[in-house]
Amino acid sequence: MTKQRALVLVEPGKTEVREVEIPSPQPDEVLLEVNMVGFCGGDLNGFRGLFELQEYPNVLGHEVGATVLETGNQVPDAFKPGMKVTLNPYLNCGHCVSCRKGRPNACQDNKTMGVRRPGAMTKFISVPWQKLHASSKLSVRELALVEPLTVGFHAAARGRVAAGERVAVIGCGIVGMGAIAASVHKGAEVIAIDIDDAKMHTAKLAGAAHAINTTKVDLHEALLEITDGDGPDVIIEAVGNAATYRAAVDEVAYTGRVVYIGYAKKPVDYNTGTFVRKEIEILGSRNCLGDFPDVIDYLEAGKFPVDAVISRVVSLDDAGQALADWSANPGPITKIMVDFDTSKTR
Repeated sequence: MTKQRALVLVEPGKTEVREVEIPSPQPDEVLLEVNMVGFCGGDLNGFRGLFELQEYPNVLGHEVGATVLETGNQVPDAFKPGMKVTLNPYLNCGHCVSCRKGRPNACQDNKTMGVRRPGAMTKFISVPWQKLHASSKLSVRELALVEPLTVGFHAAARGRVAAGERVAVIGCGIVGMGAIAASVHKGAEVIAIDIDDAKMHTAKLAGAAHAINTTKVDLHEALLEITDGDGPDVIIEAVGNAATYRAAVDEVAYTGRVVYIGYAKKPVDYNTGTFVRKEIEILGSRNCLGDFPDVIDYLEAGKFPVDAVISRVVSLDDAGQALADWSANPGPITKIMVDFDTSKTR
């Protein structure tokens, strides 16, 4: 057979399972059998029509746990059939100012799988070997968590999180969980902030020392109490709305650092005098930069509550409805995964 089934985001609010070609690997490519793919917040915003970079129609998916099936004749011998891998889904141009500065994660023409080129929400994909990261210890489910966690790890690196600092993470979705895990890993005292108690419980399993449910307590007062009146040294925003964007600036300590991961869906109004008075740093954080090996090592050490963050596992046939359900009620969901080992894919 030359055809396989894939989940396509046709337009905002509409997905379909369609037939697409089964690829043949080029000399420098590896043919992968996809085992598990996670839905990300970008998929959700693309479904809602709120992600400015999303192109339609497109096969979704870039959080991958897969098995090597076949290698091209220019692929190093280190990659062998049967190996379990994940992949870096970003494709940078190599020529823009960001790429020339060694920051390809912020490429001006970046093409992420499932966003600006076909994704991995299908059984067989072919990718350049340079994009692969292998692990003999991690399950395909754990490998599918690597990419979203790298986004949080990169945000912690952008914020220069250091041992002994107090770091608040707003939003305990999977990317926020990556920022929590990375900050704990660096020796920081972490404050998890969300509106869902179950997510904050999971954040504590990942090492957060404190949890604040902003529907139950006043955020400002709670942060002052935890930080002895100073405010957090670093605040990482992983939600992407106007209220949390402003809260990060308002609540960070004087001379502190704010890191934004989430895409705000509309312009945000600030009292800019706060920036100057506090002399704070405001940093954007996009994708990741060399974080895959660190996250794989972290997961291999067994420090992350993998089962707790996976809210739902579905087949390919149920994936579109699962995405719609997530859009209708996002609060309880941390991570939805599509299991291709139990899906009818051809």
